[in-house]
Amino acid sequence: MSTTFTPCPKCNSEYTYEDGDNYVCPECAHEWPKVAAVATAEQRVWKDAHGNLLQDGDTVTLIKDLKLKGSSTVVKVGTKVKNIKLVDGDHDIDCKIDGIGAMQLKSEFVKKA
Repeated sequence: MSTTFTPCPKCNSEYTYEDGDNYVCPECAHEWPKVAAVATAEQRVWKDAHGNLLQDGDTVTLIKDLKLKGSSTVVKVGTKVKNIKLVDGDHDIDCKIDGIGAMQLKSEFVKKA
């Protein structure tokens, strides 16, 4: 009788086991609650300013001038950003903008192209 549990979030070991209300990893001794394992299974949904779903690789357009912190450079309205990558956090889009370079954007300031 083999039961598969979620892999360890710290070391990705597949040899985890239950101990009361927790999962335990025998390789790194990390413990985490079973309830958190269920919550991480939910998928986060990213939406643009108009409520359209965003996905990795999408092209978006800025809907607001964005001043770059620590610089006098401004990214203008209408700037297209190709091949975005969605990440967790306050600034939830990683991207590269031609002429500026790598930066992070908030999904509330873009629309899907």
